[in-house]
Amino acid sequence: MDKLYVERSIEIHVRPSRVWEILTEPEWTSRWAVEFGATGPIDSNWKLGSDVLWRNAQGEVYVDGKVTAVARGRLLRFTVRDVLNPELRPASGLADDDITQTYSLVGDAGRTVLSTAHGDFAKLVGGEQLDPFVVSLWGRLLPKVKELAERGQTAV
Repeated sequence: MDKLYVERSIEIHVRPSRVWEILTEPEWTSRWAVEFGATGPIDSNWKLGSDVLWRNAQGEVYVDGKVTAVARGRLLRFTVRDVLNPELRPASGLADDDITQTYSLVGDAGRTVLSTAHGDFAKLVGGEQLDPFVVSLWGRLLPKVKELAERGQTAV
């Protein structure tokens, strides 16, 4: 099977540093990560090699990963591995085959293009069935990130 990534971009009318805050600060990650089923913020310090932990409503870590690339304000890439559902892990069982999420930010003082890539779902058994679901998640998630960044409200 060919590689299977969900790739999306959105233009956000704020500086890249503001979008970076929304993507990495706990008070903001708790608002957009809910689209992936998280309850509360994503737990990470976003440094190369650090853990990335997502918790469900019961407080259990249901997805874990590692930061694999980071350039503050420009690039964030980390792995995601479902720890509760073995069928949603790579068929190889190898950490090198874990699914990744990549966030790239390009812009200036008044505009940022946020581009995302999520995959490779071809590494999962049945990944082609998961792909449409993930497409719909990103269809909700990117507008939410845009709204949070542009609204300029303070965290609750």
